Parts: sequence; C-alpha cells; structure tokens
Amino acid sequence: MKKFIVLITLFVSTLATAQKKPSVSAKKDSIKTEVVNVVTSYAPKVSDAFKIKRRPTINLNKDIEKKELTYKIISVPVASTFVPKSGTLKGINVGKKERIFDNYIAVGFGNNITPFAEGYMHSSTPFDSEYGAGLTFISSYDPVEDTKLSSSFLNIDFDLFFKQEERYFDWGMGVDIEINKHNWYGLPTNIEFAEATINTIKESQIYKSYKIFGNVNIPDSNIKNADIAVRYFSDSFESSEFAIDINSLFQIPLGRAGYDLEDIYLGFSTNFMGGHFANGYDVRNTKKYGIFYVGLNPYYKFKYNDFDIKIGAKAYYSMDKENSKNSKFFAYPDVSISHPVIHKIANLYVGASGDFNVNSHQSLSEKNPFVSPTLTLLPTNEMYNFFGGIKGVLTDNVNYNVKASYKNEENKSFYVLHKSKSDGINIGSRDGFFYKGYEYGNSFDVVYDDVKTVSVFGEISYDATRNVTIGFSGKYDNYTLKNTQEAWNTPQLKADFFGKYKADKWFVATNIYFVGDRKGLIYNTTDSKTISLKSYIDININGGYHFNPLLSVFVKANNISNTKYQRFTNFNAQGIQVIGGIIWRFDTLF
Repeated sequence: MKKFIVLITLFVSTLATAQKKPSVSAKKDSIKTEVVNVVTSYAPKVSDAFKIKRRPTINLNKDIEKKELTYKIISVPVASTFVPKSGTLKGINVGKKERIFDNYIAVGFGNNITPFAEGYMHSSTPFDSEYGAGLTFISSYDPVEDTKLSSSFLNIDFDLFFKQEERYFDWGMGVDIEINKHNWYGLPTNIEFAEATINTIKESQIYKSYKIFGNVNIPDSNIKNADIAVRYFSDSFESSEFAIDINSLFQIPLGRAGYDLEDIYLGFSTNFMGGHFANGYDVRNTKKYGIFYVGLNPYYKFKYNDFDIKIGAKAYYSMDKENSKNSKFFAYPDVSISHPVIHKIANLYVGASGDFNVNSHQSLSEKNPFVSPTLTLLPTNEMYNFFGGIKGVLTDNVNYNVKASYKNEENKSFYVLHKSKSDGINIGSRDGFFYKGYEYGNSFDVVYDDVKTVSVFGEISYDATRNVTIGFSGKYDNYTLKNTQEAWNTPQLKADFFGKYKADKWFVATNIYFVGDRKGLIYNTTDSKTISLKSYIDININGGYHFNPLLSVFVKANNISNTKYQRFTNFNAQGIQVIGGIIWRFDTLF
C-alpha cells in the first residue's frame, strides 16, 4: 500500500514539472503596415454594362418641363393677281378600234386555174362555251412550166372545235381533217423518157390525215393541264400510220413544307407511233415500224440577284416494236440562265438542252411531199444543244435577238433522190411488176447521219409607226457530217425580210425569202454525181382594200419576180402566181 502511494506521488510531481514553461521576454515587431495597389489591364464583359430598363422612369425638374404653346393666326387681306386656269383632259391616240367579227368567208381565183376558198365560223353561248369550224381549200392545175408530168396540187384542211369553261376547270375537244394531193413530177433530166413511158407513169400521191384531240386545264390544281391526240395517216399506196400522243404538266408546291421556294414543274409525255409501208423501194415486201416512248421533264424556275434561272432535265425511255435491240434510255439537260446586263436593252442568256424526236411518215412528208412511200423511220436523238445570246429592246419600238448554238444530233434526216428503175424505155421489172409512179427517179428517200451543227441566228423588228412594221431574220448553219458527203437538200443560209402596212382602208404585207446554195445527188447509169442547187430569192406580196367593215377585196402575189429555182433536186418551183378575191365578215347568218 505504501509503495502504491509513493508511485502516485512521483507521477503527479513529474506532470507538474512538464507543464511549467520558461519565461521569455517579448520583442516588438519592426515590420510596418502598408497599402499595396496592383494595376492591371481591364477586360470588360457584357454583364458589367449598365442595363437601361425597358420602361425607365424619368423625373424631370420643373425648370425643364415642356410648356404648352398656343398659336394664333392674324388674318391680313392680301391682293392677289393669280387667276386659276381650268385644265384640259389629255388623251392617248390609240387609233381607230377595229371591229372583230366572229365569222368570215374568203373566195378567190388565180392564174394556172387556181381556185381558193377559206372560211371560219365561230359562236359562243352565255354559259361560257364556244364552238367553231374552219375550212381552207386551194388547188392549181399544172402551175410548173416545162414538166413532162403533171405538177397539179390540191390542199384541203377542215377542223371543228368545242370549248367549255366549268367552275374549276375548262376543257375542249376537236377534229382536224387534211387531204393533200401532190405529183412526183421531177423526172431526172439525164434520162430521155419515151412518150409511151411517160404516159404510163401514175405520178399522183394523196395524203389523208384524221386527228381527234382533247385538252383540260385546271388552274387551281397540281395538274395544270393535260392533252391527248389520236391520229391516223394514210396515202394512195396502202401506207398507213397510227399515233397516240399524251402530254401533261404537274405543279408541285414547295411552300407548304415551310420554305420560301418556288414550285417545281413536272412534264410527262407518252407516245406510240406505228404503221407500215406496203412495199420497199428495192424489194416488194411490207415494211412495218413501231415505236413507243415515255418521257419526264422536271424543272425548277427561280430568281437570284436579277438572274432568271431554270434548272431541269429530260429523260426518255424508247422501245422499238420491231427491233428490241433499239430500245434505249435517253437523258438530256434542260438548263437556262438569263441576266439583264442593261435593263431592258441587253438581256444575256445561256443554256443547254436536248430532246428526243420521232420521225413519222406524216412529219417527213409535210417537210417534203415528194418522198416515196418506202421510207425507213428512225428517231432523231439531239444529244445536247448548247446556246447563248443576247436580246432586248433598243428603243420603245426596236426589238432584237442574237443567238449562237452548238448541237450534236444522232440520226438527223436528209432527203436524197432515188435512183430510177427505168432507163426511159422499160416500164416494168423482169418479175412482171410494173413500176410504181415514184420509181422513175422522181421521189426522195430519207437518209440519216450523225451531225454536229454550229448555228448563228439573228432577228430584229422595228415598229416605225402604229401602222408600219418591218423586220429581218437570218440563220447560218455549219454542218459537220460523220458518214454522208453533204447535207442533202439542206441550205446553210436562210433569211427572211418582212413588212406590213395597215391603214383604215388599205393593208399590204410582204415577205422576201432567201435560201442559199444546197447540194443534191443524181444518178448516172453506173454511179452518182453531186450537183449544186442555186440560191434563190422569193418575193411575195399581199394586200387589199376595205370597202366597209363587212366587205373587202384582196390580192396575193407569190414569186412576183418569176424566179426559176428548185426547192428540191429536179423539182422546179412554179413561177409567178396571182390570186384575187373578196372577203365577207359577219357576226351571224340570221
């Protein structure tokens, strides 16, 4: 117990000794207190700016408050020498308004026994419908001099139409009938035909065309318009051709998608054309043909900084009914840009296009009625056509257009004379068949070639006065051919000058045509020969006199210089032709 008490006493003593610190005298701190200013660059922030309240409250001192002002007018009489003058009404001389009639009949007669008749009838109803009919007839008896065969011709064109306007759309339909008679009178000049041989030649050819067409227009619809035409064509040699053509235009609005964009247009077309020729030129077998195609043409038009821009494309798929190997897909550009370099005076434009064109018996015979009914028909593929030009209005009455283009075409058509099967004496072949009226070297075949064409075109018109207008147009074509020697029967240079004058009683108009040199092909006994067809100028004038608004007389004079020229190889044109007659206008018959 004593040991335990001693241990506790030692532990307490040790602890008290450890807690006792030595005494240290405190010294004063010699460091003084200073203020340090730190200077650095200031980078302001938007959040540091003082923001003005949207509707601040401004308290003005009474010394700067706006004072209410009062105005007084002191009336003082002043003598005035001003006398107002009444104005006069100024008018614009728009000339005498011509009365328009619904119907007219014109009949006339000319040299070379040339009767002429033309008529048009038109009527409308209060329920927005109209209908009418038109007829044109002209014929001539041997108008071409020094031909051993008859050069007579006959043209008849008759059409009917009906149009109806409904509440939301309008539609129409019609019928067109054409009958054209021509003669293959262009016998070869290097073959001496016996009189007996000439008497056996049946040179007449008659073309007949029947067409039914219809169309519908829907302004407030995505389908803007649609039309259909069904056509049947035949001739005197058992040739026949049937065609159906459908076209439509769709408008696709883009504004409904929430964008400020113009509408896209989509053109759709489909065509079928088929037929046959009873014989070929070298073999007496039936020649059949048929082609069907479907085409699309989307395009978009818009304006950008005074640029009018069109961006589009064309695509066709063509199927050959007789030869499936000729079925192909075609694609073409459809782009154009125009910009007014000088407002209204000079508008610059450039573009690129192309197209797929079907050559039919009817279309080729309309260009040259002296083709034989033994043709080979191929479509023309216009692969591309780059063009550019400038057009505008120099003054208020002078308009002009200058254009240059470069295009590449596959299967472009040209007309070449057939070689005569007769030597001038024989009239039939050894197999017992008599020669047809077109087998004496007096008809044309169609040949095709791949052609690159550089063209320059220009036109200008001048309205000298309200009653006088004159103008000029011209075109030059430079052909680069792949296989054929020449662009047969096709001129490089063509020009046209026109003018017209119209007064209250008198009217007169003129057209002067210039066609440059062309190349033709003729055949000798063993080979062929290239000849030149000379250029020519054809001057035409027509005019008349109005006795009153209902009755007039007219005169038409063609080739008044009596120029002797050939439009196609061995086919001379007729000389001067003059037709005179009367015109009767009326609103109703009863």
